Amino acid sequence: MSPRNPRNNPYESAGEVLAGHRARALVLLWRWRTEIALLFLAMTVMTATVNAAASGNWLPSLLLTSAVSAPAATRLGRGWVTAHAWCVISRHRIQRVCLETPMHTRAGRIPLVLWISPIPEGERALILTRAGICAEDFEAFAGEIEAACAARRVRVLRHRRYATLVTVEIVRREAAPGVAAPGLARCYGGPGWTPIPSTRDLEEPHDTRHHLVLPQVG
Repeated sequence: MSPRNPRNNPYESAGEVLAGHRARALVLLWRWRTEIALLFLAMTVMTATVNAAASGNWLPSLLLTSAVSAPAATRLGRGWVTAHAWCVISRHRIQRVCLETPMHTRAGRIPLVLWISPIPEGERALILTRAGICAEDFEAFAGEIEAACAARRVRVLRHRRYATLVTVEIVRREAAPGVAAPGLARCYGGPGWTPIPSTRDLEEPHDTRHHLVLPQVG
């Protein structure tokens, strides 16, 4: 059990500072970058399609219908959409865990999820920690991250040279051996990263032996 997690700390806390700090505009834009980009793209495409249909040109409408239905009709397309949807969900869930746990600064700032990509096992997030937060903190709250992301388990890795960079791997399924991570996920979490040992694996097993009950005399 890690003493970094308050539930494993036998001593009283000196007082938890609530994360009431409002994030800056640039930070909020970065956190919601995917949703903002998708909304802007959808509005642009819908505006162009409506204008083209009003002028009697139905070709953009047919192209839009084909672009939406083609991924939904193929297994590869559905898998791509599902994998990236889980990336968006997991990014927000990791941020929420940082807010609900002591993994934030006294000013209420949480670590930045720089990037998150799908991997064969689930998702891999590249995180830039704040001052006072390290990779061991993420490992101490691995159970909270697993529950928040509905994952089987969580693996935490730290960059060998830059300790402020942390990789959190959210494992949802078992991957076939030899399958490499696609896209930018190959750029982080590889040989240059040191895995943080899980404190839960170091716990002593529970003693299941029956206790001997001695009869009381007198």
